[in-house]
Amino acid sequence: MLRTILTVAGKPGLYKLVSSGRNMLIVEAIDATKKRQPIHATDKVVSLGDIAMYTDDEEVPLWQVLENVKTKCEGAACSIDYKKASNEELADFFAEVLPNYDRDRVYMSHVRKLIQWYNILINNNLNEFIPEEGEEDAEA
Repeated sequence: MLRTILTVAGKPGLYKLVSSGRNMLIVEAIDATKKRQPIHATDKVVSLGDIAMYTDDEEVPLWQVLENVKTKCEGAACSIDYKKASNEELADFFAEVLPNYDRDRVYMSHVRKLIQWYNILINNNLNEFIPEEGEEDAEA
């Protein structure tokens, strides 16, 4: 599922891939508006399936981090306000989610973005983060 969820540099929120055309993608906003728009080849687009978080040992795929957040928040949206929370509160929260995260390379802005994305996904009933078997083979 995370392969078709995209983040676009310079645009807030997350987008679902609808279709691809020549030199552009058609995406739909994952929010109440469900607005569709073209994303051109010059825009930087990253699939959530391609993102990983740094740990002391190795990189952990985003789906696994999202599953850990889902477990901590018991499947509901995060109660922590990522906009108003202090860096210490965010660090404590993330230490519970991913205890061995690399404190030098994971910035609190990354944690804020993670919580924002998690809440967007949960609020739009996109809560199955574990890749299906065919997706895992494609990632490898």
